[in-house]
Amino acid sequence: MTGTGGTARWENQLYGPLPNVAQASGYADAPPRMGFFTDTSVCIGCKACEVACKEWNAVPEDGLELTGMSYDNTQGLGADTWRHVAFVEQRRTPGGPEPEAGHGGFDAFEAARQLGSTPSPGPANTPTGPVSPVSPDGRTELRWLMSSDVCKHCTHAACLDVCPTGALFRTEFGTVVVQKDVCNGCGYCVPACPYGVIDQREEDGRVWKCTLCYDRLGVGMEPACAKACPTESIQFGALDELRERAAARVARLHAAGVTDARLYGESPDDGVGGDGAFFLLLDEPEVYGLPPDPVVTTRDLPSMWKHAATAAVSLAALAAAAFARRPR
Repeated sequence: MTGTGGTARWENQLYGPLPNVAQASGYADAPPRMGFFTDTSVCIGCKACEVACKEWNAVPEDGLELTGMSYDNTQGLGADTWRHVAFVEQRRTPGGPEPEAGHGGFDAFEAARQLGSTPSPGPANTPTGPVSPVSPDGRTELRWLMSSDVCKHCTHAACLDVCPTGALFRTEFGTVVVQKDVCNGCGYCVPACPYGVIDQREEDGRVWKCTLCYDRLGVGMEPACAKACPTESIQFGALDELRERAAARVARLHAAGVTDARLYGESPDDGVGGDGAFFLLLDEPEVYGLPPDPVVTTRDLPSMWKHAATAAVSLAALAAAAFARRPR
């Protein structure tokens, strides 16, 4: 598997068409850019995606690392965890004030119709009052936010920019993949990732991350995690189509009273030019362990090299002038 590294040139545009990163990387007849849309509002935390990812990609078992703070037993993405399901437990004091804005709950009305068609509006199925999580006994002080995290396959992928061997490359599907037989373990890509996704294995120092099941895409199959997801929280497809579907989903949630629903990583106007794997969240990104305003870490490299070259030329000119003025 070979390809041309580097990221595509782009112009800021709000919700405009995504740059054709595959063509910019040398694929003349590239198919549509593929990606993930993860709808966290229907994630049940089953971790089927984690298991399917490990089984298909032969990702080593990394043990149970319970923190004592939640049921999350993998904690975060890493070299041996390419999919991670976050468990976020939110509480409020019983009898205390309702959750603040940005921490609204989820309505059972909407949950009941998540996987079906939207009922016709009417008094019988229109939610009234504040939307909040409700347990069987009517208590409302607890809710779970669950989200399956993964490599974002950025439009501007800093890991590609810093890789000295070409081990990281852009595929014809617009995804970013590591070639394990080319990686020399330098680790430059690890701090370059604005999401902290890519990681090195202790055994040999090589880096690993989600490939968006590149081998499956090549034969017309969907990634293992999306195939295994029982609630269709992880949706796979052409990125432009996923963005339209996600916008419609947010509109439906807002209409149902879930006003905190928002998209994360879908806009070409963000600091990485839009993600190939984006999310519908029910709270601020920080709650899920995501950076609120990610920026490609190599954004300023061209100007930095330009300033460095200018400084070097200036120093050379000063040295030459000083040498020329020396008495003979």
